[in-house]
Amino acid sequence: MKPSAPPPVLPPPPPVVRTRGEPRLPPPPGPGPRTATRGQRMALVLGLLAAAMFLLWLFSAILTPFVLAACIAYFLDPLATRLARLGLPRGFASLLLITTLMALALIALLLLYPLIISQVGTLLARLPSYIAGVGSAVQEALQALEQRIGPEMLNTRLRDLAVSQIGAILSFIGTAATRLIGGGYALFNVFTLVVVTPVVAFYLLRDWQAIMLRIESWLPRRSAATLRQLAKDTDRVLSAWLRGQLLCCALLAVYYAVALSGVGLELGLIVGLAAGILSFIPYVGSMTGLGTALLLAVGQFGTWNGVGMVAAVFVTGQVVEGYIIYPRLLGDRVELHAVWVIFALFAGGVAFGFLGVLLAVPMAAALGVLARFWLRRYLESPLYLDPPRTGS
Repeated sequence: MKPSAPPPVLPPPPPVVRTRGEPRLPPPPGPGPRTATRGQRMALVLGLLAAAMFLLWLFSAILTPFVLAACIAYFLDPLATRLARLGLPRGFASLLLITTLMALALIALLLLYPLIISQVGTLLARLPSYIAGVGSAVQEALQALEQRIGPEMLNTRLRDLAVSQIGAILSFIGTAATRLIGGGYALFNVFTLVVVTPVVAFYLLRDWQAIMLRIESWLPRRSAATLRQLAKDTDRVLSAWLRGQLLCCALLAVYYAVALSGVGLELGLIVGLAAGILSFIPYVGSMTGLGTALLLAVGQFGTWNGVGMVAAVFVTGQVVEGYIIYPRLLGDRVELHAVWVIFALFAGGVAFGFLGVLLAVPMAAALGVLARFWLRRYLESPLYLDPPRTGS
């Protein structure tokens, strides 16, 4: 076997000849840095937050139907995934769920809207008698209190002032309710939501998995695992609270409307539905519904028996919510404190109106997960574990 020939020796490249005064060329650029600096990462995070806040402020007037559609798609995504696993195409399953939801909403609107309008008419017709009934009941109670504590503590002028203020409050509630239901701007917004929201919700629900995968592919590789875990924790907290709270509000709305109408309260339907819907805000909905129902009961019945029946309805509702509905639907999976939720809802409403209310709970859930993550990091860091100094 002949040995292979050695490779040919190439001549060295000719030397570069430069004339006098010719500038020296820089060496070819090498590969860029493979790791980002801390400043670059902070600039990316702050830039994304600033861009998100600017876009939210700029398009806040038109974002409500799109955010509501995203909430609907997020709520229905588990059902769409189950239907897809059963063999239905994702697009057909999304169309079926959105159509079913819209049909249920339309049926509820056709059934409830005439009743609500009739109760608003009853409120307008009976409002003077309600005010008179509440005023007489308050005046009797103040007279009894005056007999017990003496006229020097509660005079007639103060008693008349309290009666007139309660009448003004009832009058304001009645006029505000009629303006809210019959206002043209509110009807225009409802029409816009009905037209735009279902279409956007269908496309988001159909492409939800693809959208999530695309967003996941954009995560920075260095922090992808941490961000993915934070997203899973946020989804766990948000889904447990949102889906459980919506079902809880629906059940409470049906219970309060039926129970208050059953005890004979003329405006029991509208007060019960409002109390159930406002239960989305912890404690606020039930307390608001209780106060409104008690005032209407005093004005309508004029006796403490009717007021006691209305109070019993709300006490029973709170017991059922606290010991049956809430533990079964939410349990201990919810890691959002009631005070934090109330603050987030009111802060979002003040900042961006109804759009801020829709975004408040997701942002509260995300901030809560981030706070717990950084708290765990702090408890594992030398800032917390550094032993105390001994000696001088």
